Amino acid sequence: LPASATLDKFAYRVNATVFPLWTFTIIAGSIWAEAAWGRYWGWDPKETWSFITWVAYAAYLHARATAGWKGRKAAYLGLIAFACYLFNYYGVNIFITGKHSYAGV
Repeated sequence: LPASATLDKFAYRVNATVFPLWTFTIIAGSIWAEAAWGRYWGWDPKETWSFITWVAYAAYLHARATAGWKGRKAAYLGLIAFACYLFNYYGVNIFITGKHSYAGV
């Protein structure tokens, strides 16, 4: 494996690159929801967990950029954000009933 500093820098660059795309998906989803359902935000579990995931990654990037967190502390925040993403992608679809899930199927 590469050195931990190299992995830390790579993780930061990947998250900093993908974060604007995640932001765009939340904005585009709310615009689509307004056209489809007449509301921008409805606190559906998928919408809520998308926002929670966005906040987790924003916290990671903020701590990494402004507080200078590197190494283990930043990695733990990144893992928490990734766990939020996985729960949003799988857990909400399988276990929580809503407009975006398959829990009732």
